[in-house]
This record gives sequence, structure tokens and C-alpha cells, in this order.
Amino acid sequence: MVDVLGKGEMTLPMVLAGPVLRHISSDELTFWLVTSCSARFELSLYDESDQCFDILQLDGYQQEIQVGEHCFIQLIHYSPSKPLEQDVLIQYQLKVNGEEITKLIPELCYLDQEKPGFMIKSRADNILHGSCRKPHHASEDGLLAADQVLSKAHLDAVSRPALMIFSGDQIYADDVAGPTLVAIHQLIGRLGLYDENIENELVPDSQTLIAHAYTYYGRKKLLPNCQFTSFNIKGEQPIFSSDSAENHLISLSEMLAMYLLVWSPSCWQLVDCELGLARIPKEHQDTYQSQFKALKEFVLGLTKVQRLMAHLPVYMIFDDHDVTDDWNLTRAWEEAIYSNPLGRRVIGNSLIAYWLCQGWGNQPNRFEELQNDVSLYFGQDGFSQQDELVDRILDWNKWHYSLATSPKILVLDTRTQRWRSESKANKPSGLMDWEALIEMQQELINEPEVILVSPAPVFGVKLIEVIQKIFTFVGRPLMVDAENWMAHPGSANVMLNIFRHKKTPPNFIILSGDVHYSFVYQIKIRFRKHGPQILQVTTSGIKNNFPAKLLNCFDTLNRVLFSSASPLNLLTQRRRMSVRWRKPETGCKSVLYNQSGIGQLILDEEFEKTKALVISRERTTEFK
Repeated sequence: MVDVLGKGEMTLPMVLAGPVLRHISSDELTFWLVTSCSARFELSLYDESDQCFDILQLDGYQQEIQVGEHCFIQLIHYSPSKPLEQDVLIQYQLKVNGEEITKLIPELCYLDQEKPGFMIKSRADNILHGSCRKPHHASEDGLLAADQVLSKAHLDAVSRPALMIFSGDQIYADDVAGPTLVAIHQLIGRLGLYDENIENELVPDSQTLIAHAYTYYGRKKLLPNCQFTSFNIKGEQPIFSSDSAENHLISLSEMLAMYLLVWSPSCWQLVDCELGLARIPKEHQDTYQSQFKALKEFVLGLTKVQRLMAHLPVYMIFDDHDVTDDWNLTRAWEEAIYSNPLGRRVIGNSLIAYWLCQGWGNQPNRFEELQNDVSLYFGQDGFSQQDELVDRILDWNKWHYSLATSPKILVLDTRTQRWRSESKANKPSGLMDWEALIEMQQELINEPEVILVSPAPVFGVKLIEVIQKIFTFVGRPLMVDAENWMAHPGSANVMLNIFRHKKTPPNFIILSGDVHYSFVYQIKIRFRKHGPQILQVTTSGIKNNFPAKLLNCFDTLNRVLFSSASPLNLLTQRRRMSVRWRKPETGCKSVLYNQSGIGQLILDEEFEKTKALVISRERTTEFK
């Protein structure tokens, strides 16, 4: 073995990333992984007494996409001949080209097991969830806490989590540390990830991009600008509005390599970030070293992250940083970026990478149209017809999905089906348009209880929403990420009317992230007999925080100005609601909790006794 960040040479491991357990049910079993060569698989399943009850060659259940000379993305979607048993541990052994996965990855199992395993729970009554995992942020990785939870409960059908949901920002394509970008470029070379023609004056292709003088800490000079007009502020401004875009990912290979590095310990062993220091501008070398230190801690935990994701089914949905900050925030932003060839390519590349590394495993059957045409776009000669694939992926409208669990889970796409403002191009768009909301409502009808996964909270911190409204009024919504459900009257009113509908489920739980702090609201709709009970649970981030002093200020002012008894609520949509804050058990008055970790939702037959927790490796905080 080599040092944690790869001092020295080594042969390529057969498994570069994964296996990640994705969508499972009694009738379906899905694995995602990345291999360094074309692969054939054999799956063996074992019962609780370690007796093998199924062995299958997976040729007919495997989809392989080659994205580099030594990089093959694999999706295994297996339908058993008879339903798999629920609420019991099912162990598995996956052979890759005849080699057992547990020999290829010895650290994959928990201490008392010889094989990885999963459990198909009859009720989704225990869910891990979170968002916003930035590798170089100076906080602990919440997925290590999730691994700790599972390590204690993986044999217990009662206390074992049923699944894990990532509600956005699984990667930060727009906020990349210098050492991470160096690692990305080295990994592209080691794996021979395919080049692409970008057809831009400054960077005509991906190799020119890697070699360019601005490629490290200077990419704002490579990304396009546009003429924006907003409240007496005119002039050319960056289309990519992230404050941290100096290392923004551009090529598809960069984005694919990023996914490998956020989930795979073995890929870090193929790179040496210290070798990249020579290309870093002198004024950024201190930043580089500081980010390098944080990344070392992140990388040390990836073996446990890999183990966690091999044992617990994981579901995902994008938010803006998976693509770029402020993605589709306003109609003006969309018109600027999609009319610019480089801007359109970057957004398209991000969504292609999301499809291959995240979206595909959520509900594989929803992507059959894309899977059937894979050979048109990927092959031994590299990426082909990339502009056509970008056009197709930008038109794709099946990113949202539902799970036939108990309770039913609806995962919302709040990014690509926006309700655009017709009055002013610079006003924030609604997070979902009328058609998408009506489709969602049809999924809800006559369900006894539902879990909605909305990347942005439906019911947010009212003071912050007011501040966002003020900045929107003066034409600067991008400055404060004015993306909340109440920012657009159309989507806000339709969503609230859905909650009031007589066929709406009596119990709603909304899981959200996005905001880099955590809070829990218990809400009842007024003026409706037997109105629904709503629990808004926001957990963010897995590895990110809000600026502490600023959040404390917002917390105090929000409690003073918008308490449940405040007359200011009459000026908001909350005049029709009763909102009770559940406070974190921290010994202080705060409602907002600023601690990286993983969220845990534990359902109870009595709705008000449902537990919401944030767990780090050192503490567990419940909201009561």
C-alpha cells in the first residue's frame, strides 16, 4: 500500500469505486460501481445462517459504460426470480472477473461479518439523510457518523436504518479545492479518461484546459461573462455566479473524476497532490496547503464511507452545487447560460455526470431511453456526439422519482422544472412549475402518510426569507441565493393548496437540506377540519456549516420577530398555519443548529413522537 495521498506508483485496482448499494426492494437489487477494465459479474446471496440461496451470472442484468481507457461505469440491476425476504439480513458476495469483492476490498465488511449485507425493511421507519458534503470544509464528514450508526445496528432489524437519502450537493462542482483539482487531473491521466472538444477560444479542448495557466485558481477568467441589468447596476458580470468558482469543473472527465474522489479511497492512492504545488500561483500556495490539510482528514475516512454505502441503500437527488451555484435561479440566468456554448456545455456535462454517478441508480427503469442509446455517445474512441447528448440531457424531465415504501417517499426535482417569472427576468423562479406540482399531487392522493424530499425547505427560516425578498426587490437575488418555496407566488400558493386539499395525506414529513444548518418545524394548517400535520426536517450539511456568528444573529432575530405569537406572521403565508419550533437539545434557546453530521428520522405511530436527530461521531442531538 502507499501513503494516503499516493506517494509512489501502483497498478490500477480492479474496483475504482463502490460497490454502492442503490435502489432495492423485494423485486429489485441495484449496485453501482466503477472498474478499471471491462467486467463480468457473479452475485451470490446468503441468508442469516450464511447459506447461499441464489447464485447468478449477471450478464443480462449489467450495463457497462466506458468513459476512459481504464474506467468503466457499471450498473447492475437484478430482478430475482422470487421476491427477496424482508426484515432479515441478506449477505452478498459479488465476483468481479472471478475475483471476490471482499478480497479486492478487504475493509468492505463490518468487524463481525465476512461478507457485506443489506436488509429490505418492510417499513421505512428509520432513515438517514443529509446534504452538502464539501470535501475540503473544516468539519468532520457526517458520513463517518452514519457508518458508526450502521456498525452498531447492521444486524438488528428493529434499529437498523432502512435507507439513506442524499438531498443535494453530493459534490461541489463549483467549489473545488486546489489539491482536489490537481488530484482530478492526475486521475484523468492515470485512468485515461476521455478528452473532449470544448470549442472555446481560450480552451478548445480538455487537454488545453488542464495545461492552461489559469486552470488552478484562475478559472473565473476562463468562464463566460454576460451583460446583466439589475436595479441601476449594469455591466458585464460572470454567468457562473459562485463566489468560489476559481476551480470550477468544466469538462466531463473532470466531473467524473470528482465523483470517484468523493467516494473512493483507492483513487486517492493513484495521485500525489504534493506534485501539483509547482503549478499553483504563488499567491494561492498558502490556500492550497490549508485545503490539502483538510483533504487529508477527508481521505482518511473514505474507507468507512465505502463500507457504509456497500451496506445501506442510498438514494440521491441533485441541488445547485452538483452543477453550479444558483443553477436556474432566475429566467435571466437561464437565458444567459444556455445561450452561451461554454456555459451550456458545463451544465450539460454536470448533468451527464450526475446521471451516470447518481441519478441512474435511483430508479434504473426510468433511464431506459438513455441506456438504449449509450453506444451513440460512449465508446472505445471516446465521447462522441457530445453536443447532441448535452441537448438531450438538458431536455430530460425524469430526474424526480418515488419509492413504493411504507410510507411512500417522493423525491422532488426542484431544479429543472422551474416556474419562471413572466413579469421580470431577474425575479426568482418557482422551484417547481404548475405541471410538476400537479404531477406530484397525483402521487399523494389517498396516501395515509408521505415523506417528501425537497432539497430546499418548503418552510424555511422566515427572517432569512424576508432578507432574500428584500434583495430580490432591489434586483440582486443571486447575492443571497433567493431560492425558497415562498419566493414565487405561483409555486408557493399551489404547494400550500396541495397541503390543504381534502385528499391530501393527513401526515407529511418533508426532508430537506441546502442551507448548511439544521432545524425542525411542526406545522398544522389552520381553517381546515382535520388538516394535515407537517413535520419539516432540515439537516445540512454533512460536511459544511453556516458562518456561526451570522447564524446566531439570524436565529435570535427570527425568534424575536417571527415567534408563533408574532403579529408579523399575519403578513406572510404563515397566517394560515400554526408553526411550532422543535428546539435542539443543546442547553440554549437556539432553534437553528450549526453542526456537521447526518440526520436521522425515526417514525412513530403517534406522529408527534416522530424523532428527528442530528448525529456526529461525538454527539447526538435530538430536536424536541
